[in-house]
Amino acid sequence: MLRPKVPTMPQPTGLITLPAVVEPTTAIQRTPAVPVPTSAPAPARPTVQLTPGAVVALVGSGTAVVLVVGAVLVSMLLAVAITGASVAICALVIRSLINGEAKRR
Repeated sequence: MLRPKVPTMPQPTGLITLPAVVEPTTAIQRTPAVPVPTSAPAPARPTVQLTPGAVVALVGSGTAVVLVVGAVLVSMLLAVAITGASVAICALVIRSLINGEAKRR
């Protein structure tokens, strides 16, 4: 009932063209043109000049980002630790209940 059907390769229906034969050609040497003198290239980007206020703002924002990311990571670590401890305590309680029922019978 559920047997896979193996596809068969159909016969080609169009004309088949043979690959063209590539014949080697000779390279022609040309004399180089007279170089055109160029001016010095302009810098691609202007240089960034930081003022003391901008440096203080960058340091302050970087510190704030580090503190926020650190607080988030520490809170996630604490959540995992608390969850693990509570699961361990639940496992101990369930085990003691099961052992207490087995001793009473």
